[in-house]
Amino acid sequence: MISASILASDLSCLREEIARVSPYIDMIHLDVMDGVFVPNITFGLPLLKAVRKCTDLPIDSHLMIIEPDRYIDKFIDLGSSIITVHYETCPHLNRTINKIREKGASPYVAINPHTPVDMLKEIVYDVDGVLLMTVNPGFSGQKFIESSYDKIRSMKEMIQQRNPKAKIMVDGGIDKNNIKRVMHSGAEILVMGYGVFKTGDLATLRKEMEDAK
Repeated sequence: MISASILASDLSCLREEIARVSPYIDMIHLDVMDGVFVPNITFGLPLLKAVRKCTDLPIDSHLMIIEPDRYIDKFIDLGSSIITVHYETCPHLNRTINKIREKGASPYVAINPHTPVDMLKEIVYDVDGVLLMTVNPGFSGQKFIESSYDKIRSMKEMIQQRNPKAKIMVDGGIDKNNIKRVMHSGAEILVMGYGVFKTGDLATLRKEMEDAK
C-alpha cells in the first residue's frame, strides 16, 4: 500500500493535488509536527478537516508531538482512520494505544531511526501496525538511511513471532529506486511524499510496487 504524505504536496491547491494522485495511492498520510519533538512545525486539526473534505481515502495521522494523548480524540473525531504515536513520546504507551482503539481508530506505534526495534517487543502485541522512520523525522525529501533495511527485517521477524496481523509501515526516502528492496525487506505500507507528489509518472511507480509483491 502507498500512503501519500501531504507534506510534499502543493497545499495551495490541496483538492486538486489529492485528486491527481488518488488513483495511485491507498491512503493519505498527515505529518503532524510540533517543533518540540521534531525540529519543524507543520499542521494540525484544521488541515485534517480540510483533507477529510477532499477525499474518502483512509487518513493516517502521524503525531510527531509531545503529549499526543491530549489530541487523540480530536484527530479521530475529525476523520483519522489510523493514529500513529511515537514510542519516544508516550510514557504510558499501552494506555495510549488502548485509547486509540477504544475511540474507534487503528493504533500504530512509530520509532525514530536511532530507536531499536527491541523497544517494541511488548507493545507489538497490542498494535495494528508499526511505523519505522527511515529518515530523521522533521522534513520531506531526505535520503533513505541504508541501515534501515536490516531494521525492517528485524521488525518483520518480531511481528511474525508475536503479532502476525500487524503491518509494517516505512516512512522516509522511499522512491522508485528503492521501493522493491524496501518491500522485499518486509514493509507493507510505504509512506511517500516526494515520491508521489513530485514524480512525473505515478503509474510506473505503482507498477514498481505491484511487481515487488
